Amino acid sequence: MPRQPSRTLALLEALLVSMVWASSFIIVKMALTELGPLTIGGLRYFLGFVCLLPFLRRRSFLLTRAQWLRMALLGFSAYTLANGAMFWALLFLPATTGSFMLSLTTVTVLLGGIFWLREMPTRLQSGGILIVLVGIMLFFSPGLKPGEPLGLVIFALALLGFTMFGLLSRVAAIDRQVDTLTLTALPLAIGGGLLLAIAIPLEGIPIASLQTWGLVLFLAAINTALGYVLYNHALQSLQAFELNVLLSLTPIWTALLGWLLLNEVLVSQKWVGIFVVIVGILLAQRQTDKKSP
Repeated sequence: MPRQPSRTLALLEALLVSMVWASSFIIVKMALTELGPLTIGGLRYFLGFVCLLPFLRRRSFLLTRAQWLRMALLGFSAYTLANGAMFWALLFLPATTGSFMLSLTTVTVLLGGIFWLREMPTRLQSGGILIVLVGIMLFFSPGLKPGEPLGLVIFALALLGFTMFGLLSRVAAIDRQVDTLTLTALPLAIGGGLLLAIAIPLEGIPIASLQTWGLVLFLAAINTALGYVLYNHALQSLQAFELNVLLSLTPIWTALLGWLLLNEVLVSQKWVGIFVVIVGILLAQRQTDKKSP
């Protein structure tokens, strides 16, 4: 049977995820006025698990020791390390810059996929990724403001965690020993719970207004629970680097939302960089290998 419909659905899911996750940077910047970055991350991901808990079955917890270890690695890499560092970096970076930095995951996952997963991109896809890199260079060409270099250093830890998560998720999606809902929920519980356990001693008991709590709940239910279910489902049809290339669209949506909601104005070089990234993404998504899923 043709596999194109499955791939089309996965691409649509990834596109929706990029739009949903674009708002995360805006919402986090708003919540940072009342809550610490680690607290926001811990609450977001653990509450995301709570949102999914009613839909889990008893067998979701009947995993082998190796499967529990994989869930723990996924949770630590994505939610404790990657997102914890990313939220911390947003104290020093504009929302659009943080979102754009996330595009570098495309390159790191590609390199990791070549050596670990044996997923080789086509020449056209490789050329598209190179164009994405050129766009990123153009985006940063105007220079950095005070405090931003420290934010970029912290974000390097986030890139490491996101790369580990992207590759581990792909392996888990390929073997299909764990269903998508379990693959989403259990790492959220482990990684979010660990991040919250670290945050409370460092940042104190969370106290915020109802508006900020509403933002956190929105992050948990929509941007986390729904977003990561779609992400893990899309990975069953897309290669790890393909999905992350498509997620490079996230800075586009973040830039528009940042302009509308946070008054973050981009200079012309940054908009040129964004346009170049879009061109690279379109090339990298061209499916020239008919044997690919």
